[in-house]
Amino acid sequence: MFKIAVFVSGRGTNFLALYKSLKTSKKAKIIAVVADKPCLAIGKAEELGISTYFVSNKPVSGFFSFEEINEILKRKEVDLIVLAGFLKKIPDFFVDSFQNKIINIHPALLPAYGGKGMYGMNVHKAVFNAKEKFSGATVHLVDKIYDHGKILAQEKINISNAKSPEEIAEMVLKIEHRILPQTVEKIIDGKLLLTE
Repeated sequence: MFKIAVFVSGRGTNFLALYKSLKTSKKAKIIAVVADKPCLAIGKAEELGISTYFVSNKPVSGFFSFEEINEILKRKEVDLIVLAGFLKKIPDFFVDSFQNKIINIHPALLPAYGGKGMYGMNVHKAVFNAKEKFSGATVHLVDKIYDHGKILAQEKINISNAKSPEEIAEMVLKIEHRILPQTVEKIIDGKLLLTE
């Protein structure tokens, strides 16, 4: 069984899209959901009976350190970590520990609109203010630089009629919900190899 851990920070819509796509799979399942703060995604994971954990860079009551989460996921023999709206930077040692086993979904056409501070609505506001005609979503391999690793999947959408960053967010989210599960399924089936 191919084991997946999903890291989240918010509503968990990408986590749920991935969960739905794997619900009947005999090959893979989500065995852990990790968050950097209490959020809707954790509640949804608990309702689905998935093990949940909180992680922090600083000592916080009820939270694990990244070192402890690393040990837990190694013990569970996790094959893939999916960052699905996780807002914290993954520590370098953790990237090394799960080398070529961490992917991220980003709400823009990388390498444009990536990097520190470029997440969620910040991305869509930047795209809208730049009067871009296109945006989209990107799934990429995680390395030690924000939004930098090898691009695994990308889909573009015409946003020239969008009247606000919120409209762009809605359009891009539909793409995210499609390309994240598709990419994960290709990885599970061995059709997409995670190498630099």
